[in-house]
Amino acid sequence: MDESRSRAPAVAAPAPTLEDVARMAGVSRATVSRVVNRTRNVDPAIQETVRQAVAAVGYVPNSAARSLITRRTGSVALVVSGAGEGEEEAFRNQVFTDPFFSRVINGVLGFLRPRGMHPVLMLAETAEAREQVVSYLRQGNADGTLLVSTHAADPLPGLLVEAGLPAVLFARPARAIPIGFVDLAHQEGARLAADRLVAGGRRRVVAITGPLDIRAARDRQDGFIEAMARHGEPWIPLAAGNFTQASGEAAMRRLLAEHPDLDGVFAANDLMAQGALHILREHGRRVPEDVSVIGFDDSSAATASRPALTTVRQPVEEMAAEMARLLLERIAEPGGGPKSAIFDPVLVVRQSG
Repeated sequence: MDESRSRAPAVAAPAPTLEDVARMAGVSRATVSRVVNRTRNVDPAIQETVRQAVAAVGYVPNSAARSLITRRTGSVALVVSGAGEGEEEAFRNQVFTDPFFSRVINGVLGFLRPRGMHPVLMLAETAEAREQVVSYLRQGNADGTLLVSTHAADPLPGLLVEAGLPAVLFARPARAIPIGFVDLAHQEGARLAADRLVAGGRRRVVAITGPLDIRAARDRQDGFIEAMARHGEPWIPLAAGNFTQASGEAAMRRLLAEHPDLDGVFAANDLMAQGALHILREHGRRVPEDVSVIGFDDSSAATASRPALTTVRQPVEEMAAEMARLLLERIAEPGGGPKSAIFDPVLVVRQSG
């Protein structure tokens, strides 16, 4: 007889259930359900016992069933939004090449992953893309939104508030709306840069600003000008950039042409400061012997520059983690109202100034 035909087919073992976990842990099925669904008011010791039992029996929660009970997806939308109506490819390139955005993602991931939450990255540079984001969230595909908005004219923060969707913004909103946010004391950071330049004997100081429709860029400019005025310098030559290295190069060329005796440069982010260093080198200016250069953010560009940049640290990863924490708190307590957190900048001294 053919043994392969006579052998009975293997029967898969049934998947472990909540009841199996409850028996292993010595608690009720309801208690296991509360722990698995991350419901509050379960004693920490019991939670640990249940988690050990889950691991021992190999129980895997049914995410679809759990979402029906909790009405949560276990994911949040991480949205990078602008105010433009076009240039989608350029916007995507900026998002994926600017070290700022990678630091935000790292901070969000570092906070959410240990808590069993996952971010869904969405880009919203056009009106159509913003409508898609709002529709996606209205349909309950994510529990809330972590929003990085790059322009003051961006309507998305207001749309999320109007829709009653839980959201937290990286950087305070351009207009007063009830939305949670995290931000940096940007003017204080710019003051640290001004104080450093003046302490180094620099008096013919110029500044490369970011796009002034972005509140952080405007605050950095205003803080620097105010601090220099307190040091007796009533006028600071300015050139605008757009937070890219190329724009820093263009601004530095212009400032050198108009103010060839300059001896100090403040750039509103590290990429523009890196561009300024390239142009100063082209013109035979030694840094820091002839010109001191200070950036802002303490990004990877600061340590990659030659010489390495003195810069104002913005703790982006920590700020992104706090943004995620505030969002989860808002999701857990919908009636609690939005909250904010302001971080303090720190001057990081390296070789450039």
